[in-house]
Amino acid sequence: MKIISWNLYYRAGAAAADIADLIEQERPDLFLMQEVTQQIEALPEHAGGHFFKLPWRGKRYGLAAWAPDALDLMAIPLPFSRMPGKFPPRQAQIIKLDGMTIANVHLSHGQMLNRKQLWTIADAIEGPLAIIGDFNAVGPIVMRGFKDVGPRGTTHRAQKVVPFRLDRCLVRGMRCSRAEALDRGPSDHRPILLELGAQVLSRSCKKSITTT
Repeated sequence: MKIISWNLYYRAGAAAADIADLIEQERPDLFLMQEVTQQIEALPEHAGGHFFKLPWRGKRYGLAAWAPDALDLMAIPLPFSRMPGKFPPRQAQIIKLDGMTIANVHLSHGQMLNRKQLWTIADAIEGPLAIIGDFNAVGPIVMRGFKDVGPRGTTHRAQKVVPFRLDRCLVRGMRCSRAEALDRGPSDHRPILLELGAQVLSRSCKKSITTT
């Protein structure tokens, strides 16, 4: 399964035509997007396929997913700060595809809060799971049962100067055969490309499970 995730930068970033060009170039099975505005709803006119948007209450942007075929989707509410003036509640976009679950996320900037949001998703989903998107996380993320398989290089430069690895992928019960940060394009984030599949057990592990 080839997946691309891209924070489009809602102010003056990637347009539907830019996404369509990337779809034409890479032919992904799933394209995840963050900071998606109403203008991106025209994507099927450029690329065909199916477009699924998850708006956020109180914001002009949200999450979205594109795929060649129809998808099975749901949303999970995430923990949020109740302090006055803080960002309104966020959600994760949950996609069922080929027996695996993909969570499209744009997490909070608070480093304790975005870890709590990750655990909320992990606890809500059983089986193979990939959490992909803009984590807004600084430093390593340690979650039992999960591996960080996303690209290791910089995916965003704050104020075009300070480098961050914000766009990530955590997997449980899945394997990654390719992880790459693509050219930035008109956004302030680089798209990340991942090739994911079901986890293959080693022969010794299979024998142990059978014996047990």
